[in-house]
Amino acid sequence: MSGPHDDGWDEEDAGPVVRLYALTRGRGRTSRTDLTLDTMVVDASPGLASRRPEPEYVDIVRLCRVAQSVAEVSAQLRIPLALTKILLGDLVDDGRILVRAPAETSDTADLGLLRSIANSLRGG
Repeated sequence: MSGPHDDGWDEEDAGPVVRLYALTRGRGRTSRTDLTLDTMVVDASPGLASRRPEPEYVDIVRLCRVAQSVAEVSAQLRIPLALTKILLGDLVDDGRILVRAPAETSDTADLGLLRSIANSLRGG
């Protein structure tokens, strides 16, 4: 039933986004250029408790026991990419997370793999 102040907005619908906005203290973007979709991040201090007790930070540290890309962390935690980068940046600044450049691939190796796949699909 609609009342005089019903604007169609259910506060519970915005819960996780509002929480993340509060967690990042209103930051919606990061100036870090080292955190791209395929940047690898890994826990720098396995086994030690995180200085940041918020569940999102704890979950990121847990996931990063094994090197993960920024995109993988974002997807697994179901946190928007921009906010994931902010949280990861905080952990990098703390020295808790290490940033590794993505593994470089050889264009010739990629081309060879694609040719091999194309040939197998053609039956040859």
